[in-house]
Amino acid sequence: MAITHASPGQIIDISPLGELLAESKTVALFKSNDIEVIRLVLLAGKSFPPHTVSGEVTIQCIEGVMSVSASGIDSILRVGQLIYLQGNVLHSVNALENASALVTIALVK
Repeated sequence: MAITHASPGQIIDISPLGELLAESKTVALFKSNDIEVIRLVLLAGKSFPPHTVSGEVTIQCIEGVMSVSASGIDSILRVGQLIYLQGNVLHSVNALENASALVTIALVK
């Protein structure tokens, strides 16, 4: 089954999930020729394992607290904070609390 993405001009609600966070899953919000935007959901103690992507990445914490490891440096990301990573950098994300984040990936052609 194909993933339904938002259409151009469609409003996407990225408000904190609150009580629904524990029942929510990571979802791709949209993907265009140049960028992909994902709502990452991780419950406390869960992680997104080390990986690389070709394009630049931003991770903006919407709720909770997470640790982002990149290039051997661990950074704590809290609500309202954003981290920028260059392309091809090995990175991982670990939820210190139930958390969600808006992840934007520049797609390299």
